[in-house]
Amino acid sequence: MALIRKNIAGLCAYQPGKPIEELKRQLKLKNIIKLASNENPLGAGKKAKLAIIQALNNINRYPEGSCFYLRRKLSRKLRLSPDMLIFGNGSDELIDIVIKAFVEDDENIVTADVTFLEYHIISRVLNRRVIKAGLCDYRYDLNALLKKINKKTKVVFIANPNNPTGTYLRKSELDGFIRRLPARIIAVLDEAYDIFVDAKDFPKSSEYLKKHKNVVILKTFSKSYGLAGLRIGYGIANRQLIAAMEKVRPPFNVNILAQAAAAAALNDRAYLKNTRRTVSRGRDYLYKELAKIGLKFLPTAANFILIDAGRSGKLLYRRMLKYGVIVRDMQQYGLDNFIRVTIGRPSENKRFIEVLKKLL
Repeated sequence: MALIRKNIAGLCAYQPGKPIEELKRQLKLKNIIKLASNENPLGAGKKAKLAIIQALNNINRYPEGSCFYLRRKLSRKLRLSPDMLIFGNGSDELIDIVIKAFVEDDENIVTADVTFLEYHIISRVLNRRVIKAGLCDYRYDLNALLKKINKKTKVVFIANPNNPTGTYLRKSELDGFIRRLPARIIAVLDEAYDIFVDAKDFPKSSEYLKKHKNVVILKTFSKSYGLAGLRIGYGIANRQLIAAMEKVRPPFNVNILAQAAAAAALNDRAYLKNTRRTVSRGRDYLYKELAKIGLKFLPTAANFILIDAGRSGKLLYRRMLKYGVIVRDMQQYGLDNFIRVTIGRPSENKRFIEVLKKLL
C-alpha cells in the first residue's frame, strides 16, 4: 500500500499475548496461569501499591516531567549524580531514545541474531540498518559482534542476561569487549534481568562509566519490582550522553503512578529478597523436573527458562493453552522447537510441569 512506509512493510510487530480474561472466555476455563512474559509472579509490593493509591488523587495533573523525586532517590541509592539518569516508559522507550539520539540515518546498529526483539523492531521502524551476529552456544559471541562492526556502526546492543536464552556474559568477557570497542561506538548494556543473577563473575556495569564515555546501561522496574503494567525503566550514562537523550525524550513520558510506585519500591528490600528467593527456588524445581522428563534446557541467569521441546514449540504452546497454561513459543526468534517459560509461584511451576508431562 502506497501510504505505508517501505521500511516497515515487511516488518513483523512484537507479538504480545492475549488478555487472560479473554482467554478464559474463549477456552471456557476458570483458571489460567501466564508464564509467557517474564513477569514477577508475586505482583507489586505493598509499599508500591500504597504509593499508587496515594498518588491517585493527582492523576488529573501531568506527571513531573523529570521524575524529580524518583531521580533523587535512585541517584542516592546508586551513588550517582542525578544528571546521569534518564527515565522512560519501560526500557523499550529508552531503546528508541538511544537510536534517535545517536544513530544517523546512514549509520547502523549491531546486535545478536537471537536476542530481545525490540532492538531489531525499533531500529527498522526508525529506518536504521541492523547487522546481526550469531550466538555461540546460545551466548553472545563478542568476537563475532566486533567483526560485524564497520565504519558506519554507531551502537551495539547487548542484553545481559540475554532474552530469550537466559545466558549471561562474564565480567572478564565484557571487560575485554568494552576495551576493544572503538570510542566512537556506544555500547548499550541492557540489564533488565540482572536482579536474578547469582553468579559471582557477573560484571558490575556501573564501573565502566568511570573509564568509558561510550556506555549506556538500561534497567527496568518491570521484573524486579513487579511494575510491568506501569511501564517504567531507566538509563545510566555520562552527563553528555544523558543530555543528548533528554533532547529526544517525549515530555511527561513516565506517568504519575509509575513514578510514585517506583520510588516506594526502592525502599522495599524485603520484597526484592522474596522475589529473588521465589525465582531461585522455582528455578531449582524446574531444573529437576525437566531433567526427569528428559527435556533439554538452558541453565538460566534470569527468571525464565528456554526449553528445547524436541518438536514444534508453536504446537506445544497451543496444546498447553487448552489446559490453561500460557508459555511463549519461540517461532518469532527463529527457535521453532523451543518454548520459553517464566519461573512462577510454586503452584504455577507445578501445574506447568503436570501439563507438560501430560502432553509429552
